[in-house]
Amino acid sequence: MTPTKNFLVISALGGDRSGIVDQLSRIILDNGCSIVDSRMTVLGGEFAILLMIEGNWNTLAKLEGTLPGIEQQLGLTIIAKRTTERPSGPDLLPYGVEVVSLDHPGIIHHLASFFSQRKINIEDMATSAYAAAHTGTPMFAVHMTVGIPSNIHIATLREEFMEFCDSMNLDAVLEPIKS
Repeated sequence: MTPTKNFLVISALGGDRSGIVDQLSRIILDNGCSIVDSRMTVLGGEFAILLMIEGNWNTLAKLEGTLPGIEQQLGLTIIAKRTTERPSGPDLLPYGVEVVSLDHPGIIHHLASFFSQRKINIEDMATSAYAAAHTGTPMFAVHMTVGIPSNIHIATLREEFMEFCDSMNLDAVLEPIKS
């Protein structure tokens, strides 16, 4: 019988400064836990991090108990929630989506709606706004990883997606992720 793995997801947000990842990862290690997945970024003047932490039930409980002190010590707002391993579901094909366009409101909503209507889950997403080289035109870029159910006909989906993007004046690519 395989022992049950115990996980804790931590979300933390606070003013950006050097050393936050060092201090937070040290506290997690000192409490007998390990980081198994993470995302971190700086948004404006704020540092944001998502961590999936694995440990024994008691080491995770000990870490949870220290969170109010960590908030004070590091100047972060922390939310934590116990979770489990992601259950294996239907066969999903990992695809990457790249979109670039003139910046305008609603791009994310329209992309999310396109995939949601087709029961395609957005697994990961990163966006950025920037000024185009030479002209300074406001631009917007989106990178997504989506899980496409294996029963969806890819050529049809790609055609629908390109028509959708053309209708919104989005320059886009939908490609399989090569491991």
